[in-house]
Amino acid sequence: MKLMTPKQQLPEHVLAVGRALRRAGKVARKTARMHGTSVYVMKDGEIVAEKP
Repeated sequence: MKLMTPKQQLPEHVLAVGRALRRAGKVARKTARMHGTSVYVMKDGEIVAEKP
């Protein structure tokens, strides 16, 4: 399988999805900081709780 590395090869909607996911993550971390809760992320195939 050939990987597409340059962004020029990706359709515009795929790039928009990536931007939206990064923006949602930023808002989730901000909300978790406000309420003093953990953010759950996947690292090395496991779900772990992190302090934002």
